[in-house]
Amino acid sequence: MIQRLFDIAELRSKEAPDAIMLAGKEGGQWRTYSNREVWETACKLAGGLLKLGISNKVLEPEHQEKIAIISPNRPEWMITDIGVQLTGAVLTPIYPTISPKEIAYVLDEAGVQLVFVANAEIYERFKDALHNVISLKKIYSFDAIPGVANWKELTEKNRQPDPEVIARIKPETLATIIYTSGTTGDPKGVMLTHHNIVSNVQDSMPAFTFTVPNCKALSFLPLNHIFERMVTYVYIQSGVSIYYAESMDTIGPNLKEVHPLVFTTVPRLLEKVYERIMNTAMELKGIKRALFFWALELGKRFDNVDKGSLWYRMQLWLANRIIFNKWREALGGNVKAIVVGSAACQERLARIFTAANVVIMEGYGLTETSPVVTVNRFESEGRRFGTIGPLIDHVEVKLAEDGEILTRGANVTPGYYKHPDLSAAAMEGGWFHTGDIGRWVEGRFLKITDRKKEIFKTSGGKYVAPQVVENKMKESPFIEQMMVIGSGRKFVSALIVPGFIQVRKYLKDHHSHNAFPEKNSDLIKSPEVLALIQKQLDKYNPLFSHPEQVKKVVLLSEEWTIDTGELTPSLKIKRKIIEQKFAAQIEAMYESQIT
Repeated sequence: MIQRLFDIAELRSKEAPDAIMLAGKEGGQWRTYSNREVWETACKLAGGLLKLGISNKVLEPEHQEKIAIISPNRPEWMITDIGVQLTGAVLTPIYPTISPKEIAYVLDEAGVQLVFVANAEIYERFKDALHNVISLKKIYSFDAIPGVANWKELTEKNRQPDPEVIARIKPETLATIIYTSGTTGDPKGVMLTHHNIVSNVQDSMPAFTFTVPNCKALSFLPLNHIFERMVTYVYIQSGVSIYYAESMDTIGPNLKEVHPLVFTTVPRLLEKVYERIMNTAMELKGIKRALFFWALELGKRFDNVDKGSLWYRMQLWLANRIIFNKWREALGGNVKAIVVGSAACQERLARIFTAANVVIMEGYGLTETSPVVTVNRFESEGRRFGTIGPLIDHVEVKLAEDGEILTRGANVTPGYYKHPDLSAAAMEGGWFHTGDIGRWVEGRFLKITDRKKEIFKTSGGKYVAPQVVENKMKESPFIEQMMVIGSGRKFVSALIVPGFIQVRKYLKDHHSHNAFPEKNSDLIKSPEVLALIQKQLDKYNPLFSHPEQVKKVVLLSEEWTIDTGELTPSLKIKRKIIEQKFAAQIEAMYESQIT
């Protein structure tokens, strides 16, 4: 019976010992790990850690020993996760993209004793911060690094975990602490027990009806995020082999190598896939170009409830044979579903990809809920575009008076590590307060309308939900990124990063007689670009009430990224950081009088 997270891996090692569980590129070739090898290596790692002195005599969160991992996705990541669980210790994963200052804060607060790092690059970036952590006793690396102990030192001695130790690990035992990056303030450590995550795995399994044993998934969302980590255990239990992409830059080639049946992503990455398809389409000429955009328009009209006329369905069938089949080939030729989470997905993209026989299963959850609360199902009757789907099994949701989504269930965190005050506030009345605003569609499909903390009021007293405006306007191929502003202001404005590839192609097609600057910083000043972006505002503004309409914008030349500090590791925009960084440009927009 599966009660603890590592039980899933143990069961697979017994049921199908030789089947592939994990795979990663080593020396340019795929190196696969069977269910048996993963389990046996994890057991050896656990034995090595216990011999080293890791103890689980007192299984209370404050006293469980903490072990951190700083690594991109690779098989060793999951083997370490399982091995640490078998000792009764708590794995604390850390994004390799955060700053040394943030990493020192997390390690200090968690009281981490051991750290696993992936490679020399990560070690060099963080070694000064690591060596200043008082609680830290030892650093191990996956790759060979001179002067750093290698993790094989823990596995090669063939030690095994103590059965008495494993027996003390209960469903309510803490399995992990995940520090949420957040958009403001210091990170908070979300505590998740074995029961939290196991319940979410079991209750999410019915949504993966399309998987078959020995099919493949490509993994590239960070395992540091509970979304990818929980889904990994769904894959393992389902017999799906997990192949780890080499990097975010190699997702395209890796898809064609692996031919996955499924992968998970966040809307931002799905948008980039769509943008690459569109960039290729813009190079087409004549009948090929006409056919592409004919198929695209059919996709935009797709609805799984109202399937359209016989003539529409015949056209869509043809479009799938001659146009959308190339989309599927670009995704490896075998993808049936893409599971999307972390932020709102553009409804237009969900319709187009699903029309192309790649079902978009948009879902919703938080780190504090392990994470899944709702998800659109693979089957048509369990999906509605523009929603985040129906509830998964054994999870409850109710809407507060102000529309905030409240949830409870076995998947909900016991609280924030060392912050009982924050825990109590989040669980007021016995329900977890998500901070998201939503409403029901057809009585069973949940729809997110905005983040409670992000809704602002203009100086005229009108409320504005910025995400609604941003998501709609980002449907324009000429708007890459956008942040709406207006709290306490007379009118709503926005910072916009244009989609420069599409903008330049537009200029080439419509203003070929003009010479335009090569630098984006110069291009955003040209009248033609300003007019093009204004045209987009004129198109979408009428969809909103007068107070919600964007009156002025500032164009920015550089994309917001994790490395430059404007995005969280899960690719959400850090609103306060962006407001501070571009304070001068924002103030300049409000110098003129607009009502």
